[in-house]
Amino acid sequence: AGSSRFLRTVLLASSSFHPQATMSDAKQQQGSKATPRQRLDYIDGCCFSLVLPIILAHSARFGTTNKTLLKLVTQENVMVGGFFALMGFITTFSTTKIGERKVDESRLANPEAFFWGRVFSYYPLHVLVSTIFAPMFLAVERYYNTSLTKTSFRAFLNYSLLQAWFPKEANVWNQPAWFLSALTFSNLAMPTILRRTAALSKLGLQKLFGAMTAVSMLQKLSFSNTTNFHEHNIALKGPETPLIWNMTR
Repeated sequence: AGSSRFLRTVLLASSSFHPQATMSDAKQQQGSKATPRQRLDYIDGCCFSLVLPIILAHSARFGTTNKTLLKLVTQENVMVGGFFALMGFITTFSTTKIGERKVDESRLANPEAFFWGRVFSYYPLHVLVSTIFAPMFLAVERYYNTSLTKTSFRAFLNYSLLQAWFPKEANVWNQPAWFLSALTFSNLAMPTILRRTAALSKLGLQKLFGAMTAVSMLQKLSFSNTTNFHEHNIALKGPETPLIWNMTR
């Protein structure tokens, strides 16, 4: 369910924005009437390369008990960063002017419309899936004798997409939904961020990329601290709640 939601979110973005295919296309359009943006077909290939390891990892948990193999193929959570990078690329490429250090104001003039337009590309499906499986989630809470207050709080976090801001509750109900929680905040901040990054020089963008890659490594390294939480078949001694992982990702 999580992999499908990741894929659907990225594909919706790529099919809606239709960014221009090449720099030469942009140069040909300068001084002439703008033409509809072309779809970047290779985005689908990028989605496939990110989704495949996630699908294989989920399948491996039910297909083998070999600890070495499980350690090798069940590191799918670190692939989530690729979805954020892909979403950032699509959003940036489709809302900035090619060859200029400016944003396309026609797309960012109304930040509120920008935000809600992106949120409602995935939120209705999130509500539908959460509601359909709510009886199962509630049954699990009841099985573990979770208090009514805590169960209600977790339901609120799930439906409001705020769970990513609570490290101990980031994995409540549908675990991959934390991605949507983080993505929602990204969409809220994006209009401001895009204007700042669009004004950067090539060197400035390279420095920013280097800094964000370094920060991203914290998230990937912290995943090694979650083995006891995610993989009961290969559990090592460690915390039962992946606080470092939830905070850094």
